Amino acid sequence: MTTVIGLDIGGSKTQAVKSVDGAVVAEALAGSANIASVGQAEAGRQLDIALARLGVDDVRAVCAGAAGVETPAGAAVLTRLLADRLPGARIKVVHDSQLILAAGGVRDGIAVISGTGAVAWGRAGAKRARAGGWGYLLGDEGSGYWVAKQAVRHTLTCIDADGAADRLGQQLAADCGLQDTSELLDHFYSQPERRYWAGRARVVFELASSGDPASRAIVDEAAAALAAIAVSVGQRIGSTGPVILAGGLAVHQSALQQGIRAQLANHGYTDVRVLTADPVRGAVELAQRELSRA
Repeated sequence: MTTVIGLDIGGSKTQAVKSVDGAVVAEALAGSANIASVGQAEAGRQLDIALARLGVDDVRAVCAGAAGVETPAGAAVLTRLLADRLPGARIKVVHDSQLILAAGGVRDGIAVISGTGAVAWGRAGAKRARAGGWGYLLGDEGSGYWVAKQAVRHTLTCIDADGAADRLGQQLAADCGLQDTSELLDHFYSQPERRYWAGRARVVFELASSGDPASRAIVDEAAAALAAIAVSVGQRIGSTGPVILAGGLAVHQSALQQGIRAQLANHGYTDVRVLTADPVRGAVELAQRELSRA
């Protein structure tokens, strides 16, 4: 029997899958094992929880996709944590964006992730490239957090201009449980959790679908930003796709999908797909490929 494990390590949770001879036999959830977010000790503890729930007997290969492994040092730490727990198994650690193509059933192409953050990654044969994924302080344009932040900025600009918020500001404040739009500024700084604000992006998309011009403009800008990082990757690896959209915002917001498709079509990228499989399945596929290379 050939037993492999795939891990998708996100900012809030770790998804784990064990496969035997290509068939999934166990799945588990644990807290985040993202070293950059929770530190080595907590990451190790959460890995222990996930692996105990799966069982690790006879595991021959493991692939972990995680944010925070952009540097060799970050990847080395996670590799060591896994090797300590799975002696004898082949270990592969990749940035979580690399799971998307494998989960989508392709080897070459461009993955565009828009969730709480945003990043693009692609491969074409031996060529690899990545764009975006700078984090909320420096970028992540087109992400859920960014969309909500733009809505807050728009509202504050309206208040500065004439003392009153428009429909977007009013709906956003109500969704935050605030009594007045004037409370948004203090609320934004007192509520730093990025997932909280990414969840407020829903308000922008709901209003955009009803024709609100301010919301529509933010959605269009998000689509343009995500298309731009896809094109940046594509130009560097000499590929026009397929482009696979993943992440909570890109998967669940059809208006964003349509905007990205329209933007990419202008650059000759016509094969745009929405990921339907769980990204952790891509980790399983990469673990299996690691064994085949061995």
